[in-house]
Amino acid sequence: MTIEGAAAERRSTAPVIAPVRPRKLAKVPFVELSEGRLQGVVSSGSDVERVYVSSVTAGDHGLSCNTNNNRPCGGLSGGSRPCGHLRALADAAVAQYGLDRVARYLKAALPDGAGDLWSGLHTTTAPNRAAEVFSGFLRHLAYLEVPPTTDPLPDLQWFPAAGVVRG
Repeated sequence: MTIEGAAAERRSTAPVIAPVRPRKLAKVPFVELSEGRLQGVVSSGSDVERVYVSSVTAGDHGLSCNTNNNRPCGGLSGGSRPCGHLRALADAAVAQYGLDRVARYLKAALPDGAGDLWSGLHTTTAPNRAAEVFSGFLRHLAYLEVPPTTDPLPDLQWFPAAGVVRG
């Protein structure tokens, strides 16, 4: 462990990791590696009031994709081939976190020289986790409604703050 890494572990905050490259928030407004899944929300290409809640589980690479109204995605063929929403989610995750980090999190063995996450996934059908994922997305959106303040927000004490060092 580096000296800088050891010092970071003693802080109550962690440095914010910059995205690997910019991503389009209009297409995939929410993507995270959490709860043993790559999960997020993908905008519908045909209906502005519909989003798809998509996820890929770590380890078994189970796929799940449902609308915000909890209807199954019609493009998820047999539950084991990714639909366009899952592909968009994976692309956004790779842009945000980098291919190696996403593959490592999902426990995917990428072939040498692979430039695509799907080449290392052996997909199956996963249980529907849309309610959990969408609830997390709505919780994150609620913070956009909080008026700007310099006062501490108890709900966000876990959140990494760039450049803030607390003793």
